[in-house]
Amino acid sequence: MILEFKPKKTWREKLEKKQEPVIKLPPKNWIEKYGGEKMLIATPRIIDRFIRQVPPGQLITIGKIRSELARKYQADFTCPLTTGIFVRIAAEAAEEDRENGGKDIAPYWRVTKDDGTLNPKFPGGVEKQAKNLSAEGFEIEKKGTTKLRVKNFEKYLA
Repeated sequence: MILEFKPKKTWREKLEKKQEPVIKLPPKNWIEKYGGEKMLIATPRIIDRFIRQVPPGQLITIGKIRSELARKYQADFTCPLTTGIFVRIAAEAAEEDRENGGKDIAPYWRVTKDDGTLNPKFPGGVEKQAKNLSAEGFEIEKKGTTKLRVKNFEKYLA
């Protein structure tokens, strides 16, 4: 018996996977927590396009992405779990493209958590995100003992 192994998909392949957004009933414990019965599950491509709209000098939070997409697709809220995964896919695909000589990449480093802290799951961790943000003129500060965040991030929100 010969086992065949499929090669691992690239981040770009994960981003480009053909799928459509879906509105579905959320888990029961999420209905009260997130306020509604219509939950949007976006797609990596939708998230990537959304991130590309954030201009230099501005930021967007994961929560803002979720609320804007829910409004656009007439849902009560957007799934927090899949949104986080899809933001990561967009970030990894952007870095993969950059490594392959791409210049027009999604500026994922402009996406912060809802409190302005940086995302350790992005390529290169918070250090690389901080470096990219600093290069655009944002000031980075420590929050607590370990987290980094954009100073006065609220005034830069798109």
